[in-house]
Amino acid sequence: MEYKESISASIAQKGEIARVVLMPGDPLRARTLAEKYLSDLVCFNETRNMLGFTGTYKGRRISAMGHGMGVPSMGIYAHELFTQFGVEAIIRIGSAGGLDMDVDPMDVVIAQAASSNSRYGEAYGIPGQFAACADYDMLSAAVEAAGKNGVKFKVGKVYTSDFFYYPQPGLNERLRDTGHLCVEMETAGLYWEAAADRKRALSILSISDHLFKPEALSAEQRQNGFTDMMEIALETAWQFAE
Repeated sequence: MEYKESISASIAQKGEIARVVLMPGDPLRARTLAEKYLSDLVCFNETRNMLGFTGTYKGRRISAMGHGMGVPSMGIYAHELFTQFGVEAIIRIGSAGGLDMDVDPMDVVIAQAASSNSRYGEAYGIPGQFAACADYDMLSAAVEAAGKNGVKFKVGKVYTSDFFYYPQPGLNERLRDTGHLCVEMETAGLYWEAAADRKRALSILSISDHLFKPEALSAEQRQNGFTDMMEIALETAWQFAE
């Protein structure tokens, strides 16, 4: 597909990014989503290959851009989008490892809140724990969209880890036993950043593997699959887009 290139695709100009941005960790997944669902595409970012696109979905402008891996990477991109480019809402669409025994690979998890071992939230200066919570209106819209689409989904708390390979045993069992649905690496950072900037945020996740079941998706399935998650996110974004 050919894109309508902006004046400078490598450095986004103000107005090129929509009010609502869908953000997978993998920039190739952002491109897959944009090419499959959006029309009149403009590539607004190629810096560091963190591809970003703006297009039209059902008559409203929506952007899609990668956010990389981990809370610090998410924090950088979310902060700049919220504070420098007029973005009002970000929806993370990503993969996660299942913890709850009632979720399976390809199921959707809508993250109501995120526990975390990251110390990123301490920088905001709130004594104790800075609660990392979703925007309720976006959460409600996603639940409605998932129900209409007939998707198998669960709503609840997730765990955001700074470690992909956690060095001490037993954590996954404790997370499962305290009701965490899945583990991933960015949701808490997004929720903290959105709260600090007085913006909206939501994380919608697809289970790519399960930490207590011998089931997993291939790398290609992770990049090109997750259709249910993408469509829920698009329907949710549309309600907050212009």
